[in-house]
Amino acid sequence: MENSVRYDFDELVDRYGTSSMKWDKYGSREIIPMWLADMDFRSPPEIIRAIEQRTAHGFFGYTLPPRELNLLIVSMLAETYDWSVDPEWLVWLPGLVCGLNVSCRTVGEPGDDVMTAVPVYPPFLSAPGFGGRNLIKVPLKENSGCWQFDFDRLEQMITPNTRMFILCNPHNPVGRVFSRSELAELASICDKYEITICSDEIHCGLILDKTKKHIPTATLGPEIADRTITMMAPSKTFNTPGLGCAFAVISNPKLRQQFKNVMAGIVPRPNALGCAATHAAFSECADWHAALLDYLRDNLATVSDAIRQMPSVAMSPVEATYLAWLDLRATGIKDPVKYILEAGVGLQDGIEFDGPGFARLNFGCPRKLLVEGLNRIKAALEKHAK
Repeated sequence: MENSVRYDFDELVDRYGTSSMKWDKYGSREIIPMWLADMDFRSPPEIIRAIEQRTAHGFFGYTLPPRELNLLIVSMLAETYDWSVDPEWLVWLPGLVCGLNVSCRTVGEPGDDVMTAVPVYPPFLSAPGFGGRNLIKVPLKENSGCWQFDFDRLEQMITPNTRMFILCNPHNPVGRVFSRSELAELASICDKYEITICSDEIHCGLILDKTKKHIPTATLGPEIADRTITMMAPSKTFNTPGLGCAFAVISNPKLRQQFKNVMAGIVPRPNALGCAATHAAFSECADWHAALLDYLRDNLATVSDAIRQMPSVAMSPVEATYLAWLDLRATGIKDPVKYILEAGVGLQDGIEFDGPGFARLNFGCPRKLLVEGLNRIKAALEKHAK
């Protein structure tokens, strides 16, 4: 906890009225927004300083991702995941959602099928359709509260036109860090049917369960890497989503060129401030990152304790992310998210993830705010039970 003393994650910053998608959604200061995956902590001071230094230069012309940034990413991947990546494999993007949409258009043709496991982050559900592809939704299965792939059902649902599987690992919203054996079985199935994997690994820096380790899908073997598009960004870990900077790692030259061809003339490069922030994130923010994980683990314990006091609510184990997946089906409330909103807490409805009866709660916020939100939820459910 030594690092935590150096950074004030308890600071309450007023974000209302700042054009914040998260805070301005409800148009009221009385609502605690706990829906969007956007933490209520200031970005690391090292990132703020890097942006200030870049701004002081006073020039904001057309900008390419610096060579030093490419080398830094390569070094980070080698050090963190023992993943040997050539700088040429990196493709820079203004965001992961953009990358999902590009990926769906990269492989196959309009009318082909794209598969994913649900519940899942909403853009996984919309990106195939935007690209003229058909979406195949394979339900994850719950086993003693733990969400897992249903590999038998997954393989049964593959069609002759299935060209891509979109993977979310660590998983949003169920919080899983998939094991090597799980990833290997998924990759084996995809290899068998010549399916390309688009692996969204944006939450890889937010492993809360100390017994777990993130394994990039592409590191399972050269033949798997050859059919994998891996996407990462500093935005979730270092709270910089508004700066628009992400990257894809694509080792297969043909697949990489197809990806770039889809981007051409449509997808812009990351902006100058996003590049500066990304460089600082991966080169100067290790202490802040460690302190953040300590704080989030304590927040998760706070959420777990509170949920245990709500008999009608269940929560999946959160191995990664700062997002809790709440099962509200036993509350007996027809629209539990709306009911909780009326009590002053904004959750994200599970319907948006193809998980009706569930809700996602963001616990990446100062503990005082988290406790107040949880107390409001508990009081609302107790009122309903009476």
